[in-house]
Amino acid sequence: MQEIPAILVLENGSVYRGTAFGHAGEATGEVVFNTALTGYQEIITDPSYTGQMVVMTYPLIGNYGMTPNDDESSKIWASALIVREASNVYSNFESNRSLDAALKDAGVMGLAGIDTRKLVREIREKGAMRGVISTACSDEEELKRQAAGVPEMTGLDLVSRVTTGSSYTCETPDAKYHVVAFDYGIKTNIVRQLQSEGCRVTVVSAKTPAREVIALNPDGVFLSNGPGDPFAVTYAVEAIRELATYNQETRPLPIFGICLGHQLLSLAFGAKTYKLKFGHHGANHPVKNLLNSKIEITSQNHGFAVEEASLPGTLELTHRNLYDQTVEGVRHRDLPCFSVQYHPEAAPGPHDSHYLFKEFTDLMEQTRN
Repeated sequence: MQEIPAILVLENGSVYRGTAFGHAGEATGEVVFNTALTGYQEIITDPSYTGQMVVMTYPLIGNYGMTPNDDESSKIWASALIVREASNVYSNFESNRSLDAALKDAGVMGLAGIDTRKLVREIREKGAMRGVISTACSDEEELKRQAAGVPEMTGLDLVSRVTTGSSYTCETPDAKYHVVAFDYGIKTNIVRQLQSEGCRVTVVSAKTPAREVIALNPDGVFLSNGPGDPFAVTYAVEAIRELATYNQETRPLPIFGICLGHQLLSLAFGAKTYKLKFGHHGANHPVKNLLNSKIEITSQNHGFAVEEASLPGTLELTHRNLYDQTVEGVRHRDLPCFSVQYHPEAAPGPHDSHYLFKEFTDLMEQTRN
């Protein structure tokens, strides 16, 4: 691998020099870190990372290559990947190309050879910051100015950038339920998990009106993960509010949301959201289920959270993050609507939370009887 000098400059002027892999050129975005030990392929292909440059805290990345069936979407969405060491070789019986080749093909930059521990400490102390990676420019002041000009994540609607252009259906043999899933940046494994519970899944655009969803006659509605500020996705909040109260007295419509979907569902019922200092990105976050007092180890990827003090009386807090006590789950006291902030479909990752998909199908069974 030919070493090409590259530089990362943060909006506060901090400089990290290393070498480029993948695409050479320039990349911008919000710099966040992920503490997962594996799963770099799933991370960079997760649409939730749109507009972000991901720092992996595990020091060696790329050693098992890229496999055909592990992408969480059809492309790499992360703006860049930042690592301590990018492996020159890979070994995995399923892999068919290197991480370097995948990034090159996608036109996505990688930065290696920097002190990722120092960078992560800086983000933890000062918060997620905008940054620029470049192989073309070494002028630190110019790159600092560019970093300051990168759009801030607060107030940014990125869902419209990642959602599907047209609806499609994922068939399931002998399906028991029909689920309409809003694509705010949906991951492939979410659809797999729904199918494994006997669901035929119709994926629709984030801007699909409630009336069109109702016309599909679903047994339930799923609200997916996604990038950006939930408060900016006003069209989704309006649709969710209408769907949640549709036909509530005769046959209410079950709704299950995760990650951004959780935040949007909470907003639809009157709660507020706020930006976390450096977000939750990793596969080892302990969450307490307040309904049964069990602890789940969860996979997470989000920069915003629901403000607990703003929860209306109609929403019950069901899950809490044990790292920082933030809201991790809610359910409506009267309607069959619930959501969690983390990723129960995590792949790779802990499976502690798979039960939530069964809870969703149980709700659909109850409401149609």
